[in-house]
Amino acid sequence: MPEFLGNLPEPVCLHLWADKTGSPAEREAVRLAGALAERFPLLSYRVFPRRANYPYYPVIGVMAGTAEESSDYGLRLIGLPIGYQMTSLIAAIQAVAFRGQTLEPLTRIKLRRLAAGATEEIAIELLTSAEDETGAVIAKAAFGAAAAETRVRAYLIVTDFFPEAALRYSAAYLPHTVINKRVHFNGLLDEEELLRQIAWAIWQKEE
Repeated sequence: MPEFLGNLPEPVCLHLWADKTGSPAEREAVRLAGALAERFPLLSYRVFPRRANYPYYPVIGVMAGTAEESSDYGLRLIGLPIGYQMTSLIAAIQAVAFRGQTLEPLTRIKLRRLAAGATEEIAIELLTSAEDETGAVIAKAAFGAAAAETRVRAYLIVTDFFPEAALRYSAAYLPHTVINKRVHFNGLLDEEELLRQIAWAIWQKEE
């Protein structure tokens, strides 16, 4: 972990919406954020009360900046990032610290063009699990997209804690990616395929 978080170019703040005395997952998320902030100087964290519009907890928002002043790039991890999803948390932190430069340059150019032509924000929801290594690969691309483009939002949902989320989207296979609640995709999405699925979601809206 030091090789990934020890040399961040910009500070990052983890915002946690959780009850410090709540579920074991919420308590562990707070402990994890505190441990990371103590270990890595450019990481900080804040804890906020539960919000009425968040059905699942804990929620970890990965923000640019410090605990005193931060900016929201729209990256969220919903549920405790365990197993392979710890890799996703690291990917989210890196994506924000590097301002989306974790994506390939051509991907960023194409994404900017897609977002400029969209009539609404682009919401990427990724349903995954602790044992889903492929989900962590998609998370890297999705979080990079959100950090690179202000009109993109990326939400990772750890279904180990919230199986009802998978049921809601009829996700019989993980990883399962949903874009703007219209386009569903099972399996691996690399950067190029993610762009194609975003374009398809935008086209469906226009239709």
